Amino acid sequence: MSAVAVIGLGRMGQPIACNLLKAGYEVVVYNRTPEKAEALVSEGARLASTPGEAARTTGLVLTMVADDAALEAVVEGPDGLLAHLPAGGIHVAMSTISPELSASLTRRHQERGQFFVGAPVFGRPDAAAAARLRIVAAGPTEAIERCRPVLEVLGSQLFVVGAEPAQAHLVKLAGNFLLASMLEALSEAFALTRKAGLDPQQFFEIIDALFGSPIYHAYGQLIASQRYTPPGFTIRLGLKDVRLARQAAHALQVPMPLASLVENHLIEALAAGLQEVDWAALAEIAARHAGLPPASA
Repeated sequence: MSAVAVIGLGRMGQPIACNLLKAGYEVVVYNRTPEKAEALVSEGARLASTPGEAARTTGLVLTMVADDAALEAVVEGPDGLLAHLPAGGIHVAMSTISPELSASLTRRHQERGQFFVGAPVFGRPDAAAAARLRIVAAGPTEAIERCRPVLEVLGSQLFVVGAEPAQAHLVKLAGNFLLASMLEALSEAFALTRKAGLDPQQFFEIIDALFGSPIYHAYGQLIASQRYTPPGFTIRLGLKDVRLARQAAHALQVPMPLASLVENHLIEALAAGLQEVDWAALAEIAARHAGLPPASA
């Protein structure tokens, strides 16, 4: 496929569309606020006036939007992609959404003779810009193979986990729960060592050497420096994902007590006005509990 539509031009959608342009694809973009498309249009992308137009003119649509409600808004309605995607066309949902919505979209696309693929990603905006995303895909084999070249342009690894798109979205929720739990543990460890008078930067260097993990490195740096803007992934979106993980766990009767703890601390961060900073600012809640001064102090 030489033409690809990208719907949703936020911190992740922008670099995804840019990399497709660099790879030689004809890229059609849509965003609720068209101003976000200006830079891409100047690089050769074409701006669609509706999600339906983007779907109709390409036959392969990547959606990267904030949540379930935002995805429903571009899928449904007379100008939505569902009504205009040609038979045999493919909708690839790269957002973190609920398995319930993923299963519902699978049914709706099947009824119209269309394909639906779940392909959420692991990686922050810098990884998206460098085409180093880890992509977890699930869906019909034919559809995955047709869109594989596009996905391989965007990421360094592609994991195919099953035939049901909801399986990929569940893996994404499980992975983000692990990230949130790691942030909680890092936050408490930094609070403990800061309260004892130790240098946060030195503690970061120790755990960086000890664990050798790019995730500990990236988030440890942010917490050590108390630098939470610009955000790679916000507290608000982190809370959304942990809630989705808990909802999935409830449906499957899987106790997740740690998820409940992390959810409460993310809610506390929202109440403190931290909703649009990086979710590494969860460390500020642990610091507050320890009686330490906030980052702005």
